Amino acid sequence: MTMLIKLKFYRMTLLVILLIPAMVSAQLRMPAIFADHMVLQQQSDAPIWGWSSPGSEVSITPSWSNEEVKVKASNMGFWRTSIKTPVAGGPYEIRMKGAGDLVLSDVMIGEVWICSGQSNMEWTMNAAIDGKAEIQNANSPTIRLFQSKKMGAEFPQVKGEGDWKTTTPENVKDFSAVGYFFGRKLQQELHVPIGLINVSWGGTPADVWIPSENVLSNATLQSANEKLNEDKRWPKQPGVVYNAMIHPLVPFQIAGAIWYQGEGNTGAPLAYKQMMETLILSWRKDFNKEFPFYFVQIAPFSGYGEIEKGTLIREQQVKTLEVLKTGMVVISDHVEDVKDIHPKYKMPVGERLANYALADTYGKTGMAYKTPLYKSMKVEKSKVKIYFDNVPTGLMAKGGEPTEFMIAGADQKFVPAKAKIEGNTIVVFAKEIKSPVAVRFGWPNASIPNVFSKEGLPVSSFRTDDWDVLK
Repeated sequence: MTMLIKLKFYRMTLLVILLIPAMVSAQLRMPAIFADHMVLQQQSDAPIWGWSSPGSEVSITPSWSNEEVKVKASNMGFWRTSIKTPVAGGPYEIRMKGAGDLVLSDVMIGEVWICSGQSNMEWTMNAAIDGKAEIQNANSPTIRLFQSKKMGAEFPQVKGEGDWKTTTPENVKDFSAVGYFFGRKLQQELHVPIGLINVSWGGTPADVWIPSENVLSNATLQSANEKLNEDKRWPKQPGVVYNAMIHPLVPFQIAGAIWYQGEGNTGAPLAYKQMMETLILSWRKDFNKEFPFYFVQIAPFSGYGEIEKGTLIREQQVKTLEVLKTGMVVISDHVEDVKDIHPKYKMPVGERLANYALADTYGKTGMAYKTPLYKSMKVEKSKVKIYFDNVPTGLMAKGGEPTEFMIAGADQKFVPAKAKIEGNTIVVFAKEIKSPVAVRFGWPNASIPNVFSKEGLPVSSFRTDDWDVLK
């Protein structure tokens, strides 16, 4: 080969190498949430977006309608439009043409839910006692699983990382047990495809799941964040996980979200209701939908120390129900070891969340789904009568008399109390307290009470006072 030919060859090779990034950048492509095996929300104007050559026309043709939708990419190559989805069904294809062709195959139409939080949501089927037993039965072609990778970022990301998979024993074993059992119950009752988007990260406080400006612009939330301890296993900086794991999903059309978190915020428990309200409202704004948000009250755990910081989080979670279209499930009756922050049984957690969604979102009747909550109290001489919400047919105590009640007078010194169930109310008293002022129930961090609605749902811990407990 002559020197001239060699030079031309090298120049051509160099030109090809230099052109590869431009050729790749011009390709029609989409965020990770749009992929084979995905689920789109039924009967909606489902946003769809991606990138192509700047100024190029992109056409989208879903096989359920064969109606072509056209959109132009901006001068930065970004495009976004929406497609109308039919009633639940599938599988379908979505064909796209722009700077190249792209086909999304095996697309289902159904109900899509985000599953988020920290380790108890991340807890896999393979790690859960009841999950491990169900793995081999997990062959559900209409339940689809999107697993987002754990990552943070200083600035909002757009592509995201993760993929959609069909439900098989191999694919489900490392998926959220709470999420899977939630989705399985929905699919069994609704008979439609279910899409589950798992975006969870063990140890993370709620702060990291909220756009940073919404935390840092609020003095209470910023102060609460500063009280959290640094940990090399997860971030605490506001917004960083939102940027990398939630923002790439926005504004994907979803039915709602389930959430299991709170343990990571015990360093500043009294701000948790405000933190969660900020999270819920900011997500709803970004997704452009007031979707339902159902969450799990954290479980009894002895490792929070002598101060009842875990119980205070539970109290704040009850207060979070003031936010419209939220719901809470209590799981204190499914804790075997209060020294373990991770209850090993996840099926009842996922199914209680599913029951809430089935009744509250989908209008199913005939099921108990709201846990009994403290409503008010009335002093009657040396006794206190406690009234509750969500007690349709009465209360009951399992295994004997009601436990975990305490009562105090004006001196704020609590003593163990006796309790008697009277229909939908409970009368609380102690011989040491002649003039009672306040009652607490299930107040220690590790308390596992035995009082339930007759439908079998545990009563949430509560207190009737507002005395300072962080002295």
